[in-house]
Amino acid sequence: MRRICLTLPTNRACAGTLAAVHEEAAYAARHFDVEVHLLVLDSSATADRAAHAEALRAAPAVPGVVVHHLGEDEQRDFLTDVIGRTTLQKPDLLLDLMLPERLSYGACTNRAFLIAAALGCRSVHRRDSDSRYQTLDGAPVFPIHHELASLGRRAADAAGAVDGSDLDPGRAERPVSMVAASFVGELSVDISEMRDLDPGAYVDVVGLWAPTGWTDEQRRDLAEESFRGAGTEPFTGDESTLTVVDPMRIDMCNISFHAVQEQIPLPPATDTIGSDYFLMHAVHDAGLPGVLHNRHIVNYYTPERRTGAGFTAYQRRFVKFLLSMQYFNALYERMAEAGDALLDGGHRLRAPVIAAMVRESAALDRAENIARLDTLDASYRRLGGRYAEFGDLLAGERERLLDEARGDIEDFALLIESWEPLVEAARAAGLPAAAGPLPGASTAGPAAGRQPDRDPR
Repeated sequence: MRRICLTLPTNRACAGTLAAVHEEAAYAARHFDVEVHLLVLDSSATADRAAHAEALRAAPAVPGVVVHHLGEDEQRDFLTDVIGRTTLQKPDLLLDLMLPERLSYGACTNRAFLIAAALGCRSVHRRDSDSRYQTLDGAPVFPIHHELASLGRRAADAAGAVDGSDLDPGRAERPVSMVAASFVGELSVDISEMRDLDPGAYVDVVGLWAPTGWTDEQRRDLAEESFRGAGTEPFTGDESTLTVVDPMRIDMCNISFHAVQEQIPLPPATDTIGSDYFLMHAVHDAGLPGVLHNRHIVNYYTPERRTGAGFTAYQRRFVKFLLSMQYFNALYERMAEAGDALLDGGHRLRAPVIAAMVRESAALDRAENIARLDTLDASYRRLGGRYAEFGDLLAGERERLLDEARGDIEDFALLIESWEPLVEAARAAGLPAAAGPLPGASTAGPAAGRQPDRDPR
């Protein structure tokens, strides 16, 4: 029986979402020959963390489901042990990159990748705390259905588990390395108010994540497409395609990886939305097969990001994302040019090649990002109100933001170079008893012999 890791990182109250994700874990254990390790990485406040623990304990015990609920203290102990088992340089910096004091979307998922390796799980299935499942005839529609039907299988063997294929026959021997869908509902980035206030300013700002050299029309098209996911249409029936998955069609709230997460980590940038997108681009550019399906998750917003300090923090994360694109656009262009050369003979991502590209991108002239900040300054002031006030703050942080954008890329290169020893150390260390499974929660049990259930729900 294979082990899988279904993970949800959170820093906010989400007991209802945890109960729903536990239902998805139970679905997987009932319908597939898997042992599901439900991993909750919890950076929320003490009271919220206690409510999460209670919600997980209250979930019905399901054979084949093991729950692990780790606060930051348990995560830090695990990481300290893992890093200490290596001979890597700068162990304190590595610990900070894996568990920074500031918010990091990439770092929280990297921790899940290492803990999954410690648990003996070859696949990681990620969900977000601010999302819900769609339903059909009153029953939730779980993405893990498509993920477990194909993930990790040779593409030629996975063809029978999907509705169609446009995969190049020359890639049929490669493993299905990513199965994903997107979201429906609100924009994935909370900037719809900006669009409503001034559509022109919205296009100017969102267009900043395009590569230099794009035309105004291309930037307008990008702004129109960006952050919309799969729109708003409800789920009515399954559609799945074996393909090289376009990163613009999927989202990290609804994604699964096989093996590649042990080869390349995510960028550990702090206070930067989109810092967890890189691996989906690497899988795509290397020509690794994936499955694109339509069990989209429902996205919604938590209110704290729209008021006061929450608004300022979120806008800063958005600005840092736009500044990061100077480096990532250059990386994506180089990776696309490299194509199959990103893989070794065993269809593994060549980490040293990618790390070298990342390091080289850090040397790019900052003039492009200075121009981005100029456009952002003008656009935020044009929007007025609290956006203009944020523009004043932005003006005082220009040099720091430019330095952080470059430093984040340098840190990413270091983490890629360190990743293989970290994964090997995690696998050898295992997960300490103090870190799970959660007392009173579901435990592993006899779930062998079950075959995938083709019920679309």
